[in-house]
Amino acid sequence: MTDHDNAYDGLVDEDAHGLVPDGQWAFGTSFDDPLAGVDTTVPDDVDGHALAAYCLMLGDDALISSQRLAQWSTRAPELEEEVALANIGLDLLGQARLLLARAAAADSQVVPYISDTSPVPSDDALAFFRSDAEFRNVRLTELDNGDFAKSQVRLLVFSTWRLAIFSRLRTSRDPVLAAVADKGVKELTYHRDYAARWVVTLGCGTDESTRRVSDAVARIWPYVAELFVPTDEEIALAGVGVAVDPRDVREEFDSVLTQVLHAAELHAPEGKSVGTIGGRGGRRGIHTELFGPLIAEMQVVARAHPEGVW
Repeated sequence: MTDHDNAYDGLVDEDAHGLVPDGQWAFGTSFDDPLAGVDTTVPDDVDGHALAAYCLMLGDDALISSQRLAQWSTRAPELEEEVALANIGLDLLGQARLLLARAAAADSQVVPYISDTSPVPSDDALAFFRSDAEFRNVRLTELDNGDFAKSQVRLLVFSTWRLAIFSRLRTSRDPVLAAVADKGVKELTYHRDYAARWVVTLGCGTDESTRRVSDAVARIWPYVAELFVPTDEEIALAGVGVAVDPRDVREEFDSVLTQVLHAAELHAPEGKSVGTIGGRGGRRGIHTELFGPLIAEMQVVARAHPEGVW
């Protein structure tokens, strides 16, 4: 209970030192910095260009997934799910910012030029001022939300795969990647479990929910194979203990998805996979027709005011 006549007065109470107590804010004001005390120097024997490329891949996966989840705002079936999806999106956005900033620190050449006096931070520049073909996210992340079932299946696949990678990245020889992964594992564990519960609920629900989630699995599954195709940078960095070869997590991924789909009374389609174009997929800038409008929506304000400060 509070003695305040106005419920909002408690948000601005000052303590004896004239300071606002942090604990009165819903999310606090002193977030833990996952890089606090971490040596951010790129290891001497690590190729900075390859490290930057790898961080862009992981960062873009999170950024585009976050943007898609943000589109559920005001559209989720229940308020509780709207809050959950928004929080998951914010988790991924936080991962994206750290990874894009790491990419810029590893190789400044990846940062788009705006102007000599631009106040735009490197992570924002990478998010808002690259062209479609410069993004390195897997194509799964850019698929449209569709209905609630489709978004949950997409989230299940993405978070299961990413959690397996981040669990191994905690021992990366790059201290920044290790720190980002250590924090990310906690977040991704929730993301995966949240999506898994919904997939099982929908699969074992009504005829309509079963149909929808079954259709969602059929729509999402062709994009699974791409998750396990390594790039040259991933192979090279995995060889020196910095990155994770995605092929190494396929068995874990299959085990988790098999359990969830079995519990949901669903089956993964066989023999369906979206091919590459000239051997290139999302990691090499080849995206779906859905990607252009998504990026345009995300970048429109920044591009209209390239040196704006808020």
